[in-house]
Amino acid sequence: MVQAEEFGEELVDFVRRVAELKAARSVPSDDLPTVLDAAIFELDHVADQLWPWYERLSSTVPSAAGGQRERQDQQLLRMIFQQLPLPVALTDRETVVRRLNSAATAFTGARAGYATGRPLTGFLVHADRAAFRSQVAAVARGDGDRSLTVRLQQRPSLPVHATLTALRPNGEPRATVVVLLQPADLRLPPHQAEQTGQAGHAENPAGVLPDLSEATRHAALLDLLDTMTSTLLTTPSHDRHTVLERAAGVLHGRFADWVIADTGGARPARTTVLGPSGAETAAVAAQDPADCPLVVEAARGGSPAPRVRPDDPDAFGHDATGAPVLVRANVTSLLCVPLARDGVVHGVLTLFRSGARPAFSMAEAQTMDMMSRHIALAMDPGPVLGLS
Repeated sequence: MVQAEEFGEELVDFVRRVAELKAARSVPSDDLPTVLDAAIFELDHVADQLWPWYERLSSTVPSAAGGQRERQDQQLLRMIFQQLPLPVALTDRETVVRRLNSAATAFTGARAGYATGRPLTGFLVHADRAAFRSQVAAVARGDGDRSLTVRLQQRPSLPVHATLTALRPNGEPRATVVVLLQPADLRLPPHQAEQTGQAGHAENPAGVLPDLSEATRHAALLDLLDTMTSTLLTTPSHDRHTVLERAAGVLHGRFADWVIADTGGARPARTTVLGPSGAETAAVAAQDPADCPLVVEAARGGSPAPRVRPDDPDAFGHDATGAPVLVRANVTSLLCVPLARDGVVHGVLTLFRSGARPAFSMAEAQTMDMMSRHIALAMDPGPVLGLS
């Protein structure tokens, strides 16, 4: 850009000098040789300086037609990338997703637009994350292509072959890593096979049915909210422990695999833990909630936003053996909700989902936020206005 401006200034000066030479044609004949020498000097300047300078600028600035063709080629490549039948992801050296094609979205179970900007390791089981991150970094720094077997959190029993190769896009200083995901048995999951038309009539003899999953989830949330409200209204006592225990019973199983209740704000105390097994439940129940960063954050009035595939294994602290709770419980999604009324936190509810269970959605997080306000009201009803 600076060279183009300098060339423009030089060209303006040249045009000005040519105009002066044209005006000098009227000088006496004895002075014409001097004018002729100046004109020859300017011609040499054009041939030796300005023209090569122009050629250099022309080679670095693409033409309008070339730019149009380049944009069309980029659009074509994006379309091909999205329509590839194999799951493909583009990540940086830290496994942060830049692009995820349609097949990869269906294969990983990620919602459209959710994965971009988040680490691809968040979709893997905890045991495979470090190895995958290390191999991606090796490929990005130019150590050659790699391949390894990983497992997705949504389907931990299905081994997945991840093939990694480096790609250096034009105009970018760092390499991009192309990640190709393939099931070990080379068969697509049922929901993806239906989308790509590979499911046979023998597997679905009745044909493709309309997708009513969204309506079903909405009805389930309404039913859960109704059950929670009824439970809170029929609780005979406003004792915090009793309210939390009954609320946890509503949420456990039908809404979350784990429900952990802590009372108090400044110094939370664990009161209720409902989990899948006695030993694991007892280990979490013995944990001090003050050692759980997520609980401490929620107790200070943090946001109840869902955390899908939490990347930090230490976010909920450790059990007595030193193992991260999120890893031991195979947590794939969690909600940590403060129970607050009038700005005062009376407790914290933490919900875990593990294994292949779908992650908490934003709609479920909003419903849980509404239920948390109802639970807080039941824990601390405040003054009751009545007729004297």
